[in-house]
Amino acid sequence: MRTPILSVLLFALLGGTMAAGPAWAQVYQSPDAPGAAGRLESAISVGGKYQNYIYGVVKKIGKDEIILDKTRYGDDQTFKLEPKTKFVDNGKRSTLAAFKVGDMVWVDAKINKKTNDKTAKQVITGIGPKAGSQ
Repeated sequence: MRTPILSVLLFALLGGTMAAGPAWAQVYQSPDAPGAAGRLESAISVGGKYQNYIYGVVKKIGKDEIILDKTRYGDDQTFKLEPKTKFVDNGKRSTLAAFKVGDMVWVDAKINKKTNDKTAKQVITGIGPKAGSQ
């Protein structure tokens, strides 16, 4: 009676070890490999910074407002611009004049909950700000 139980346990142990081998091979990365920090590291470090920003495509640029299309709200969104609104193009400070219709942008906005007015605090296009550029 001992032999069947022992053989079943041995079979389960070996089967589990062999099944876990391919899974470990997918996770393991040599420290000598390029990009050893992980294939998603840069996407996560950039994406995390902008998760609360509103993405859109510039539809119209006015003197004191910018209108974005293709936002998460599903329709055009108007953002008021103030003199203290910051503009960033490819990681460097910029001006409103550098932005064009069709640019893909991320907007850090202050939203008035009563009126739903959106005021842009920062408008970013390109690769985003470099560390320490703000």
